[in-house]
Amino acid sequence: MISISEALRIVKAQAVRLEPKSIGLDAAVGRVLAQDIAADMDMPPFDRSQMDGFAVRKADVSDAPAKLKIVGESVAGTGWHNTLREGEAVRIMTGAAVPDGADSVQKVELTDESDGIVTILKPTKTNQNIVKRSEEITSGDQIFKKGEIITENMIAALASFGYARVLVSRRPRVAILATGSEIVNISEKPSLDQIRNSNSSMLKAFAESAGADVEILTNAEDDLEHLKESISSATDRCDCLIISGGVSVGDYDFTKPALRENGAEIFFEKISLKPGKPTVFAKKGNTLIFGLPGNPVSAAVTFFVFVRMALLLMQSAHKYALKRGFAVLSHPINGAKGRDSLLPVSLKTTKKARLKIETLRFSGSSNFIAFSKASGLVFIPADSTLDKGDIAEIMFLP
Repeated sequence: MISISEALRIVKAQAVRLEPKSIGLDAAVGRVLAQDIAADMDMPPFDRSQMDGFAVRKADVSDAPAKLKIVGESVAGTGWHNTLREGEAVRIMTGAAVPDGADSVQKVELTDESDGIVTILKPTKTNQNIVKRSEEITSGDQIFKKGEIITENMIAALASFGYARVLVSRRPRVAILATGSEIVNISEKPSLDQIRNSNSSMLKAFAESAGADVEILTNAEDDLEHLKESISSATDRCDCLIISGGVSVGDYDFTKPALRENGAEIFFEKISLKPGKPTVFAKKGNTLIFGLPGNPVSAAVTFFVFVRMALLLMQSAHKYALKRGFAVLSHPINGAKGRDSLLPVSLKTTKKARLKIETLRFSGSSNFIAFSKASGLVFIPADSTLDKGDIAEIMFLP
């Protein structure tokens, strides 16, 4: 049995980086950049007005009210490309280019216009209501780094600098295989001693949120030859195979024998973790294989701690681990004997802006109802008890 940190180290060392590909910007959200992104122009590309009003020279309006001759108009997309001289003003709209010679903009509410003359009612300051050229970014400056996950907030910047296509890491091809003769499809009504295949749907959603293309395979019954055939077929066409169930040491737990007989190298098969002790990690060729416990909470916890990290590393993402933090316990929690625990909890912010851990009615690793309300995992060291008011380390669920 190995520690959580050692298991993480092994998975990280074995993750295979996938090749990059070019895609259209409209399909880029959620993908991992495989190139650095730089500005191809200054932004703004010219001195830009922040207000509707009049572009003026500060010196002309220092003794406001001051009357100036209106000599032109600058609107977004059509600037006034002359030089403003003494005693002159240019009508200007928000986002339009500030003409040469002007050093400030007075908003329209502080002006009075009549018969080609504008009265500026209050003085201005240098660069008032003006965003100077390259104030936001200079041409050639880096905006985003290779390895960043593209978010919705990044799309405008990418589009503004001409990235109609971006280079991203290929999505990992993931196959999900549920094992167990008791498993039926979710569209079926289970008979006595049967359960629906909730794990595959759950793991598919988790893997897709980590950037993977996912295929759910036909359930494998508790038969060694059947499982061997399913594993062999899957590893020939996927980058990562996730097996749920059959990883313990019971008479019908065939995952480890099937992996060995398929020629997979098993790196670990027990972790000092609750829930998730019998988690298996193996590799066949370049295909990563995770054998997760069949209990849904164990499968979820081990996915978020190990599988999610592997999928993001395969895409060369810089940030691949769950975000960590600290919070205050609202109830005592007992740790497990001889194993560290990562237990699902609900996280809430108090009126004093403190993050508080609310324990869930967690009856065990089969309680997917409780897990559906979890927003984090609390870390409890082996053989320890954390009391109400103690500060505990947490991992935030995405």
